[in-house]
Amino acid sequence: MIPVTEARSTRPVPAVVSPAPLRPAPDFGPLDRARGWVVTLVLTLIAAITRIVNLNYPTDARTPVFDEKHYAPQAWQMVTGGGVEDNPAYGLVVHPPVGKQFIAVSEALFGYNAWGWRGTAALAGTVLVLLVIRIVRRMSRSTLIGAFAGILLIADGLTFVSSRIGMLDIFMALLVTAAFGCLIVDRDDVRERMARADLAGRVGRTDLGPRLGVRWWRFGAGVLLGLACGTKWSGIYFVMFFGLMSVAFDVSARRAYGVRRPWVGTLVRDVGPALYALVVIPLVVYLSSYWAWFASETGTYRHAVGNYVGTGGGFAFLPDALRSLWYYQGETLDFHSTLTNSAGNHHPWESKPWTWPMGLRPMLYYYADGTVTGCGEAQCVKAVMAVGTPALWWLALPALGWMIWRAVTRRDWRYAAVLVGYGAGLLPWFLTLDRQMYFFYAVVLAPFLAMGVALVLGDILGPSQRGGVPRSPTGTYLPARVDERYALGLLIVSIYLGLVVANFVWLWPILTGMPISTATWQDHLWLPSWR
Repeated sequence: MIPVTEARSTRPVPAVVSPAPLRPAPDFGPLDRARGWVVTLVLTLIAAITRIVNLNYPTDARTPVFDEKHYAPQAWQMVTGGGVEDNPAYGLVVHPPVGKQFIAVSEALFGYNAWGWRGTAALAGTVLVLLVIRIVRRMSRSTLIGAFAGILLIADGLTFVSSRIGMLDIFMALLVTAAFGCLIVDRDDVRERMARADLAGRVGRTDLGPRLGVRWWRFGAGVLLGLACGTKWSGIYFVMFFGLMSVAFDVSARRAYGVRRPWVGTLVRDVGPALYALVVIPLVVYLSSYWAWFASETGTYRHAVGNYVGTGGGFAFLPDALRSLWYYQGETLDFHSTLTNSAGNHHPWESKPWTWPMGLRPMLYYYADGTVTGCGEAQCVKAVMAVGTPALWWLALPALGWMIWRAVTRRDWRYAAVLVGYGAGLLPWFLTLDRQMYFFYAVVLAPFLAMGVALVLGDILGPSQRGGVPRSPTGTYLPARVDERYALGLLIVSIYLGLVVANFVWLWPILTGMPISTATWQDHLWLPSWR
């Protein structure tokens, strides 16, 4: 890491418009490493406790609930049948195997029970909180703002419920967030390498700028994106969006360090390796996720060549196994493409993507009444509803507006990056509005919403004043400001975070299936669209 000079650490410099100025100061991350890890681990422990306590409750007479009925049996087949699932009682396995392989891990440890089919989901939801804290801490150069993001995600009802049910979406959220984090670290790593090259006088030797060498963090992002695609096909959207973001980071870095032809330099030096790391590697990882299917003799459509398709044709040079997998993927695509409203497919709890940012149409996973007792009333109910905490989700539109404004007018790369992740999880769904869709598709939005709102809270907090030298949450030294500005910002942020936590506590009964009276159940349904 490039050392920060003593002169810079004691002398204020003028505020900059963007966290990425030309010839940027050599600042590649917060320096309070010990405190950063203490804060991270304490919040991660809180997340683990909330997600693990009573994880085996509720069940449907000790059987899975909602779509757990698909994935828990398929994962158990992987445990007991050589790693391959055949989707019993249904005509087709409609999702790739990685998410079910994750579920199979905990089922192998705990058996075919609620702890088994929910164990890795709870672990994934816990690790997701850790990642979001570390990512925001790095982006903002502030452990405090990273903690804001962690608190928001811990108290998000949608992420919480998704961490306590054996479905695929929490694994998608974890994998794409981890890939995003790798690319953020890669951005800092590239700028550190450019700073070294700048100090050595190598930046101006050619018009294209220096070569950057092997970029292992970007390679790691490719592996994680491949696993995301191997969980759900919607991972391909993140491959496309994150690939463009990575290239944009490279252009920005070359411009920032004075490369004479930054666009051409990026095209020649960076685009090829980016395609390898973020397209080829995900494809290889995706194909590798079908290892058990390739090794089997009884996998769905394993021997499609010769049975469903001919042995000749223009692709006869490919191995039969790959051609059979291609046929299998085509059948899966046909299933998804025909699951439309116009074809008569409707679900009482489906929703469309324009409702997701504010969580206007949540998802009811479990509901029981009639024989339910324990609420202290004559009639009791139990419910598990996947609903985003309103104190967080209902501010999504103004928060997104602020992020867009900062990204466009102030060229704030942090907001731009968060918008890329959020957009990858939301915008492509507008292209297929006739399809059946559900709010749990928005689980991948939650980490990026928490990141964005945490950065907005950092802007509200404003610069702190320590030792007579004002310092912003991003680590930039600023001209002197009165302490009252920071104190007011801290008060506003504290009240808001307290409101989010209080809102989460209020929702707790309908997030966990606690016995409640019918009147209490109605009191928790704040909007007509929640009913």
